[in-house]
Amino acid sequence: MELITPAFGLIFWQTLIFLVVLFILGKFAWKPILGALKAREESIEASLRMAENAKEEMKNLKSENEKLLAEARADRDKMLKEASRLAEEIREQAKHDAKTIGDKMIEEARTSIENEKNSALGQIQDQVVELSLQITEKLLKKNLADDKAQQGLVKDYMKDIKLN
Repeated sequence: MELITPAFGLIFWQTLIFLVVLFILGKFAWKPILGALKAREESIEASLRMAENAKEEMKNLKSENEKLLAEARADRDKMLKEASRLAEEIREQAKHDAKTIGDKMIEEARTSIENEKNSALGQIQDQVVELSLQITEKLLKKNLADDKAQQGLVKDYMKDIKLN
């Protein structure tokens, strides 16, 4: 029975040793252990807060990146439209300039042709006049070679003069 019911001395010494160990642990071990646990708990909470903040920041950055990408796409589309519009304007301007230059060249060619034609006509007229004068001179020399023909011509001119 001694094993089932311990003696008073054994209980006394066990209680005294327990209280001494408890006092020593309380004095030297519990405070550092509790401090370490508290510090560990605070660092875990801080880490969780930092993780939550990082998660929020990532969401913000992601939405900001999406917004920037949308703006960049819009700018790119705007720039492409502007470039297309400018290219079309340049093409139209080039067509207009080419047409203007072509019209000018055609007009200059027409003017040049007209000038050459007038010059040629003038030369032809000069030649016709000269030939006519030569023919007339030869005819007059031939017809008026004798005095009788000259007198007849003068009489004809006189009749024309009186009639007018």
